[in-house]
Amino acid sequence: MGLNTSAEAPLPVGQVSRLIGGWIDRLGQVWVEGQITQLSRRPGAGVVFLTLRDPSHDISVGVTCFRQVYDEVADVVSEGARVVVLAKPEWYAPRGQLSLRATEIRPVGVGELLARLERLKRSLAAEGLFALDRKKPLPFLPQLIGLVVGRASAAERDVLENARRRWPAVRFEVRNVAVQGVHAVPQVIEAVKELDALPEVDVIIVARGGGSVEDLLPFSDEEVVRTVAAARTPVVSAIGHEPDSPLLDLVADLRASTPTDAAKKVVPDVGEELERVRQLQGRGLRAVRGLLDREERGLAHALARPVFVHPRRMVETREAEVEALLARARRTLGHLLDRADSELAHTRARVVALSPAATLERGYAVLQRADGHVVRSPEEVSAGEVLRARVAAGEFSVRVAEHAGPGTGPVAGPGTPRPDSGPEAE
Repeated sequence: MGLNTSAEAPLPVGQVSRLIGGWIDRLGQVWVEGQITQLSRRPGAGVVFLTLRDPSHDISVGVTCFRQVYDEVADVVSEGARVVVLAKPEWYAPRGQLSLRATEIRPVGVGELLARLERLKRSLAAEGLFALDRKKPLPFLPQLIGLVVGRASAAERDVLENARRRWPAVRFEVRNVAVQGVHAVPQVIEAVKELDALPEVDVIIVARGGGSVEDLLPFSDEEVVRTVAAARTPVVSAIGHEPDSPLLDLVADLRASTPTDAAKKVVPDVGEELERVRQLQGRGLRAVRGLLDREERGLAHALARPVFVHPRRMVETREAEVEALLARARRTLGHLLDRADSELAHTRARVVALSPAATLERGYAVLQRADGHVVRSPEEVSAGEVLRARVAAGEFSVRVAEHAGPGTGPVAGPGTPRPDSGPEAE
């Protein structure tokens, strides 16, 4: 319940401390889980002092218990052990200090730890943190590798030596952290976040040597798993040996069985890559040579065709054909002209033979009346009529005489001149 205080009417520190103690005294016993970070067993003392810490958060609380309570678990509980404590919160008013008075201490067994890890694993898997489509591919040749590892550890030596042996030019950004104990979780989280914030870091390796289930617990911590899942940089987990499988292996983008295996998977071998380059060069050279050989054979085959061996043969053949056609055309045209000339000569001969001029040449004459009408019958003229007579050599006028006899028409008198005909008419 609230207190009525003001700057003019404040409460003394002792009263505030007593009020806090009263509120805390009303709390009942609670089961608390944590990791023992400090343990004080003074010889002859009846009380044992220890500090209980939350590995995932930087929170600790002091715990006191009677010596006989701790003696029951003294053989299996020491600093760094995880325990479950049944305790009642207590407030020490003179110092304003909160502590827990433990009446029972139980060590957390491996089986119980594994069961809790399995429940956490199912919970995180349901959120999709272990899904394959979330995993990021590793770069082929990282220029700068972030390494989260214990200080001067065998894991650090294995990663650095094997990586540099495979690719001497590789560079590392190392963050030495505690890999077990109460400080492991916050230091690993801080190191991963720090390396992930560096844009030049291409991949992060979290490495640790082998150990017991309790030693590897920091790498199954929920906060560590979520930090790795949120990292933008690919993360490689190299925790313990092949049988070890902390939750970090499931959320990491790549799992390596050992730190040495991590170095082999992250850094390519320069000798192998040079050999692969040589093999690719050989394959490329063979492919180009095969292509050139195939094209040369095709070109030789094309050049062996008659059209390329004797390129003028086609023209010469066509020239001979043209000359033959031209000679044939000339012969045909000559025959046509000869036939036409012959036909023309025959036609001319017929025309000449049938021509009136030829008839006149044979001594015949053509009589025409004054209007130019040709006289064809004696009945067409009358006696004394002047007619024009055309002969082969010219024409002259004649006068129609009397009828010579029955059945005959008038007879033209010879020598009758035409008035307009010149000498013949006279």
